[in-house]
Amino acid sequence: MQRTRLNTLFYNTQIRLNQLFTNPWRRISLSLMSLFFGFFVGQAVSTTAGQEAYWDITIAGFLILFTETISRIAYSQIQKLKKNLWLDIVNIFKIGFVYSLYFEALKLAS
Repeated sequence: MQRTRLNTLFYNTQIRLNQLFTNPWRRISLSLMSLFFGFFVGQAVSTTAGQEAYWDITIAGFLILFTETISRIAYSQIQKLKKNLWLDIVNIFKIGFVYSLYFEALKLAS
């Protein structure tokens, strides 16, 4: 790939963010924010999809595709060798998202 100014800017930004989040407390706080944001998005999606009854099946298919794709990438053998911050954050977001959907199901069943 060519070393353009935009490519260099993205590369330097990535290096700085990786250096910033090597601190364990910052990484934990970013993980918690991702978990809570995933929980919030899951609550919002289930609420808005429940209002329009004809979108339920379509949205459920997209959500299953999203969660299974993230799980496949995050838990593959290649990713176990190298720890990627963004992949961990997306995986924790997915965990919060799935937890909120289970929580909504428990609320509706009782």
